[in-house]
Amino acid sequence: ATAAATVAQDSLLNVCMDAKHHKTEPGPEGQLYGQCVLWKDNACCTANTSVEAHQDQSYLYKFNWDHCGAMPEKCKRHFIQDTCLYECSPNLGPWIDQADTSWRKERIRDVPLCQEDCEQWWEDCQDAVTCKVNWHKGWNWTTGTNQCPKGAMCQKFKFVFPTAAALCEQIWSGSYRYTSHHRGSGRCIQMWFDPVQGNPNVAVAQYYA
Repeated sequence: ATAAATVAQDSLLNVCMDAKHHKTEPGPEGQLYGQCVLWKDNACCTANTSVEAHQDQSYLYKFNWDHCGAMPEKCKRHFIQDTCLYECSPNLGPWIDQADTSWRKERIRDVPLCQEDCEQWWEDCQDAVTCKVNWHKGWNWTTGTNQCPKGAMCQKFKFVFPTAAALCEQIWSGSYRYTSHHRGSGRCIQMWFDPVQGNPNVAVAQYYA
């Protein structure tokens, strides 16, 4: 039984999800761009994907951050980081779940985010503006990029997401879970880390696997 458990555990570690732009297995990517560079030693994303992660309305998902006017740069960097984590991280295996959408077979659910990462995201985005709580669905796509659905009102994030937990847990329909764990605790996934110190999320994935 232990051997089977070990195999099951190993299958959750160092893996890429079966989604739109992910590589089939992780490996080094010397040319990762910008904020995605943290994952260059072992990544599920290609260099192209990492460049596109930084574009407004990139070909990745044709998603427009500026659907209610320009998103402030200090806020946008969190969404770029969130995209880099999602596309590049090989350490999300314990939270990969089946997805029933045409564009991906797997998604992440309830990834335990470190408190600081969530709080800072909310802090930097509270005055950005949006018209939706769940950004995964319900948009008007008639123009080829996401627009607010009819009757949806643009409001500041702090009214749409009254707490950091609401932002992290609701915006991508439960992909993340807000935790009271701190960076470096080995109990939560960091969206941001210093690659010189190594990737702290490797140990976190091992703990939860």
